[in-house]
Amino acid sequence: MARMDNQALFLTTSPRTPAKMIPEIRLLHEQFEGRRWNSTTQEEFIDSLAQSDFFEGTGSPSDKAFSARDRINRAPKALGFVDLKPHIALTDAGQALISGKRPQEIFLRQLLKFQLPSPYHIENSGIVGTFYVRPYLEIMRLVRELNFITFDELKIFAVQLTDYRKFETIKTAILAFRTEKEAHKGEYKRFVNNVWTDAVMSIYSDNINEGRTRTRETTDASLKKFISTKKSNLRDYADACFRYLRYTGLVSIVHRSRTIAFFADKLQEIDYILSTVERKPVFVDDETAYKTHLFSATQPALYVDIKENIVDTLMRVSVYTRRELSGRTIESLKDLRDNIIQERKEAVITEQVEKIKSYSLYSEIMDTYNEIISNDIFDAPLMLEYNTWRAMTMLDGGEIKGNFKFDDAGQPLSIAGGNMPDIECDYGDFVLSVEVTMQSGQRQYETEGEPVARHYGQMKSRTGKNAYCLFIAPTINPAALSHFFALNQINIVYYGGKVQIIPLKLDQFMRLVDTAYNYQNDNRIRPNPLDVQRFLNSAIEQVTHSENETEWSERIQNCVSNWLT
Repeated sequence: MARMDNQALFLTTSPRTPAKMIPEIRLLHEQFEGRRWNSTTQEEFIDSLAQSDFFEGTGSPSDKAFSARDRINRAPKALGFVDLKPHIALTDAGQALISGKRPQEIFLRQLLKFQLPSPYHIENSGIVGTFYVRPYLEIMRLVRELNFITFDELKIFAVQLTDYRKFETIKTAILAFRTEKEAHKGEYKRFVNNVWTDAVMSIYSDNINEGRTRTRETTDASLKKFISTKKSNLRDYADACFRYLRYTGLVSIVHRSRTIAFFADKLQEIDYILSTVERKPVFVDDETAYKTHLFSATQPALYVDIKENIVDTLMRVSVYTRRELSGRTIESLKDLRDNIIQERKEAVITEQVEKIKSYSLYSEIMDTYNEIISNDIFDAPLMLEYNTWRAMTMLDGGEIKGNFKFDDAGQPLSIAGGNMPDIECDYGDFVLSVEVTMQSGQRQYETEGEPVARHYGQMKSRTGKNAYCLFIAPTINPAALSHFFALNQINIVYYGGKVQIIPLKLDQFMRLVDTAYNYQNDNRIRPNPLDVQRFLNSAIEQVTHSENETEWSERIQNCVSNWLT
């Protein structure tokens, strides 16, 4: 049970990417089902997680029990996928999530049932009566009635929707904000920051007036620090909300404008939800009844639970007749629908690849990199993977596979899993893995050092080909640089011998892409796999000519500058 002492909406933020909770819930179920969820099992869970092939992290943390609670007590418990009392158990919803064909469907049901307050989330005495809402349901209603919602609108206004009866007030405030920002186009960032600051001051006026401005994990009680911390929290909630809603498959995100909207062909499903799902929280004081409600894998009912609706959808998107579809079960109809959607998605991606290979998206790709560097884009880690896949595809000459997930519209949905490279390039005679990260500082080395080398070794073993790896980040941490410098010189059987991993700063990689673009413009000849391999060999050869990692980094810069000259 969590005690709420907040005056703005809070939403589950761990894990940040919904798909990541599935293997962790499966691990909890397979190894700990039936045991009590206490410090012993929590520490054992983290140890097991650290040994799993899907884990992305720094190994076992110092406080294992806290780390386990952070992973399981938040989204998996709050959304009803696991029951932790009196012992660890997978719920019907959890079983459907980890074993069903359509995890997005069950995830949507659970988002719609998440409510504040609940037996899991009880208001502290000082804020009793603040919350009376199903947050995701009401935010979906905002998106539908406003046609779209921006990240700024969510972090400033939607987080104030603590009671569903405030819906019209929040909607009106967003519309007024849209009108007012038209007068501040030349200073939009400053305008938004001022509106955001005013909102935080209003939301937390009681704390500020009573001098309660010291936040956890700091001794700084200044108003400036308080506002900064609250803004950071609201930004995290908005980010998580975008990600969780997107995983349902109902919404699309325009990453560059940081806007979400519903897919046009999903509006009937949205309208069904908004007209049938109860807006009021239920069983607030009855944990047993609340669990029964929350753990159900079939409630609330969705538009796609009605067979006739699936038939109508199939008749719109295919050549099937009603008679041909009438004898099928609803599950077989859903399979048929999913197959058609997958074929359409693959066609969209194929068309996109052709445009990329023509270099017609060069400017857009470079602009996206600049937005990533300036942190002016939603979900920068995902966009870095997606944009680098586009850049490698544009270089052409090989089979380029991005391991991130696409949505039904062929847009990036979620990053690659933890047991594979972000991007795999097969050039016939050799292969290249590409790993990207937004991490910087010591955490870059801790989270990326070993996995990058492991993915490289697995790819080399799997293909039996000469293998290379590009490790790309906005900045390269010195510890990561020294790690790869050493690995390139040590014969390690686990990695298939000496590795060939080349760390590149993002601006260096952008220089390679720019050089390729200008080369094909000037010479009417596109770079080919041999050109790519020459650069890779040249950068690796510099290891033997360098006394240390710093000199190697400088020599890599020379290789970048001289590529294709």
